[in-house]
Amino acid sequence: MGLSKEYRICMPLTVEEYHVGQLYMIARHSHEQSNGGEGVEFIESKPCEDEVHGQGQFTEKRIHLSSRLPTWVQSLIPKIFYVTEKAWNYYPYTITEYTCSFLPRFSIFIETRYEDNNGCNENCLNLSDEKLATRSVVNLDIAYDNIDPRYYKEEEDPCFFQSRKTGRGPLIEGWQNSHTPIMCSYKLVTANFEVWGLQTRVEEFIQSCIQNTLLIGHRQAFVWIDEWIEMSLEDVRQYEKRMFEETNVMFQSQGGGDTLENVTPTPSSPALTASPPKSQPPSRPESNPSTPSIPTAKSWFSWS
Repeated sequence: MGLSKEYRICMPLTVEEYHVGQLYMIARHSHEQSNGGEGVEFIESKPCEDEVHGQGQFTEKRIHLSSRLPTWVQSLIPKIFYVTEKAWNYYPYTITEYTCSFLPRFSIFIETRYEDNNGCNENCLNLSDEKLATRSVVNLDIAYDNIDPRYYKEEEDPCFFQSRKTGRGPLIEGWQNSHTPIMCSYKLVTANFEVWGLQTRVEEFIQSCIQNTLLIGHRQAFVWIDEWIEMSLEDVRQYEKRMFEETNVMFQSQGGGDTLENVTPTPSSPALTASPPKSQPPSRPESNPSTPSIPTAKSWFSWS
């Protein structure tokens, strides 16, 4: 059983607004963080459908980050290292999986739901009593929680930022209890690394990285609001496509990864293979990747 934490991140937005803001932030952030042959390599993005959640968007990425890991982690992995991200976006509900063919006992599963409230729903994700008893809740404040100093930018600090187009911000202390509009990202993150002697240390490291990433990403989604607030969903999908293409060109020119044409599927460990929910047909064509079922306490896993 991995380490599970439910992160609750309030935003001075509506759930409808955040749909566009999230897509913009992920595409731009991925582009900005890709350099020197490391960063995000986009494999594919296409529509998907689920009998329970309806129409959605499936994306697959490879995250190349060897030199950005602590020395003790680098000593455990090959020099050429990447994590595969698969995401099923049925907004306002999403599922994200992170796996690695080099580390078959590593996995992360993230289940997310967005609601127009300030994080007051104690079981937004409809967890079982068993999961409620084992998960810990972490409330993140995009304005007043500390982030890694290496990534701090004053112009991206919600304590100082004010939107020209919406007038929102700066965010004052306790803003979650008074700001209108308000929404919350509920993210249940389960990290697994079942290797004797390293499990606790690695799972805690994974959660600390995810917490920092969530803070930075949500801060950016807000402070970049003037760039995306007037975009439609179609507009941001076009922006996302352009960023994917530019990021891959830049990534390849710096000697990173494979080209899209040369990508071959990463073999999955049997323990990591995502199976469709029981309500779905027993099989689906490869062109329509099935949504993984929510993991049980013994299953291996499932970054927005």
